[in-house]
Order: sequence, then C-alpha cells, then structure tokens
Amino acid sequence: QVQLVESGGGLVQPGGSLRLSCAASGIFFSIHTMGWYRQAPGKERELVATITRDGNTNYADSVKGRFTTSRDNAKNLVYLQMNSLKPEDTAVYYCNANSPFGRDSWGKGTLVTVSS
Repeated sequence: QVQLVESGGGLVQPGGSLRLSCAASGIFFSIHTMGWYRQAPGKERELVATITRDGNTNYADSVKGRFTTSRDNAKNLVYLQMNSLKPEDTAVYYCNANSPFGRDSWGKGTLVTVSS
C-alpha cells in the first residue's frame, strides 16, 4: 500500500523559512518522479516543484530562487526547502509520487501559513 506522509508545515513570518519532508513507503521510491504541489484556499492545486529519479528539478516560476527540492533515495524521503516565504505561499502542500507507468500517488498534505 502506497503511503506518502508530509511533515514540517506550520506558521512562519514573511521572509522566514520552512523545510517540508515527505516520507514514502509502499513504492519503489528511486524510480519515481517526486513532486510538491500546493492548494491555497479557493484556488486550484498547482505544481510547486518536481525532482526526477536522476535528480533533475523543475520549479514553478513563482518559487524559483526561493524553494529547493531534494531527495534521499536511501531513506525514501523528499524535501522542499522554502526560503523567503511570502503570504501568497500560504497553502496546503502535497507530496506526489509519479511512477514511470504514469500512476500518481498523493499524501494528505501539510498546511503552511505565512503571516505576521
């Protein structure tokens, strides 16, 4: 059974930093492209960042230069380092695992609130 569990969300002031983690189980982690998505209140879910099995990364324009994703295949973990956070980064952040066969798995999300 696939399980993705996000952690690390919380309340942070504008300009602050947070690091999200996603622990994966039940999948052959190293072959999956891992992604981070977010959904703000009243908005659709949007892509934040992805990292391929080879470590190639892709970022939404809105987070380029501020967010960094990385993975540890030995520990089945993927991370999202978020710096210079803005109020518009407030959202529920979801971890995604995309298999080479196109199958998607999702975590339940972790809430990030950026507010003074």
